[in-house]
Parts: sequence; C-alpha cells; structure tokens
Amino acid sequence: MFYPRIVAHRCGGALAPENTLAGLRIAARIGCRGVEFDAMLSADGVPVLIHDETLERTTDGCGAVADHSLAQLRRLDAGSRHAVAFAGEPLPTLAEALHLCATFGLWANVEIKPSVERERETGAAVGRLLASGWNGHGVVSSFSEAALAEARTCLPGAPFALLVAAPPEDWLSRLRRLGCGALHCSADHGLAVAHQAAAAGVPVACYTANDRAGGERLLAAGIAAVCTDRPDLWLPAEM
Repeated sequence: MFYPRIVAHRCGGALAPENTLAGLRIAARIGCRGVEFDAMLSADGVPVLIHDETLERTTDGCGAVADHSLAQLRRLDAGSRHAVAFAGEPLPTLAEALHLCATFGLWANVEIKPSVERERETGAAVGRLLASGWNGHGVVSSFSEAALAEARTCLPGAPFALLVAAPPEDWLSRLRRLGCGALHCSADHGLAVAHQAAAAGVPVACYTANDRAGGERLLAAGIAAVCTDRPDLWLPAEM
C-alpha cells in the first residue's frame, strides 16, 4: 500500500476550514501529496464532508447532521468559523471532494465517520460511491468495523485501514479478519507499535502530529505516514 509521508488532516489542516474544498485547494497549493477527510451521511443518505455529528462547531447551522437533508446542509456556511476570509465556503459532498482530489492528483484517506446507529448504512453508501468512480488513489479507513465491512462488499479490491486510538493487543488479527491492509492509530502510540507492524509488513499511519520533531521521530521509526494539521512545516519534496 502506498502512503505519502505527510497527510493534511481534514483536507487542509489548520490552514483552512476543515473538511472543505478550500482545504483541498490549499493542500495542493503548498505541495501536499495526500489529504484526509471525514465522510458522514445527510438525512437523505448522501455522504458529505464533516467530522462532528453536530453542526455548531464548524458551520453556522445547529443540530445533528443526520437530521438535515443535503439541500439544507448546502445552505450552511462552513468557512466563517475558521476565518472571515472563508465566509460562504460550502459544506461539500464526498463526490465533490473525490473529484477535486483526482484533479489535483491528491492521495485521499477517506475516513468513514458514521453518526450513531448508521454504521452499516454509512459504510455501504460510501462504498457504493467509491465503487462508482473513485480512482483508488488512497485508502478507506474507519473506527467502525461495521462500516468497514459494508464498504468492503462494494470495494473488494480497494485498500482499507482500521482506525484506532490505542492499538489493542489483537490489532493484527482484527486487520486480517476485516481485510484491512494498514493500521491507523494515535501518534501517542505509533512508536510502540512500529516494530511489530514492520515485522508483519503492515503500514501504520499516525494522527495527529502537529510538531515537526514529533512527526520526524515517527517517520524515522518506520511509520508510513503522519497526519497533521501543520503540513506547512514540511517542504513539498519531504511530503
């Protein structure tokens, strides 16, 4: 499985409103090769880019994402919470984000982020969308094993990763059972799992390393990729 060394967290890291097309454009502009973003379902079953189950932190809306149709979500401002310069930035669909990634040649970590009790539904919807036209340049990840299993039925040959905070003792057997080829874990646990993962031939990506020194330690230990809010700390040739 291919991983770029540096992956911009939630599209553009701290440089742009999270999970927006503006973030993807900025990531591409500074030389990023890879990005990560979150896919959650609208009330009418469309995968959109947003991290939280509620709207208040990143948009001018309120309430649960799952209670809003795509049309309602599209009317929200997903930029002003970050900075006035991004006022009016829309909340994008997963399809739009994938299209822009393909345009820029960006590797994409598509994290399936289901809301409560929509794990299988979200995994299936994301899997169907990816199967309909994704170029496969990236990886599909999730904390939800149910979502991963559903997505894999639509994408049997695609690269998948299990996402955890701290790797459980049986992480390797879980990966094999789920058909995942990689592990994504917290940067706090990356060094502890690096040797075992290397011996098993499993790439590990770590989130969220926001200082360069910490990221370099992880990469030097054999971690395949570091997801960061500060991709601007690296030069394009280092990514």
